[in-house]
Amino acid sequence: MLAFLIFAAEGAVDHGSKTAFYVTGLILAGFAVLVGAIGVARPAFAEGEGTARIVLGATAILVVATLAAAIATSS
Repeated sequence: MLAFLIFAAEGAVDHGSKTAFYVTGLILAGFAVLVGAIGVARPAFAEGEGTARIVLGATAILVVATLAAAIATSS
């Protein structure tokens, strides 16, 4: 998946399109919906310190990737 994001970002920068931003934004939004659905279905989700760190880390990585794509594809 990371290779796909890198490929999309490189293609977007070369051609001036906003594809990388759209792809990373879509992945971030999908991840947010997935985490929300799991949280509603399992109230005990991410109560453990390890699970919470993984979820927060993945969220931070996706947010940074989306912001980087937004900056890289801005006109």
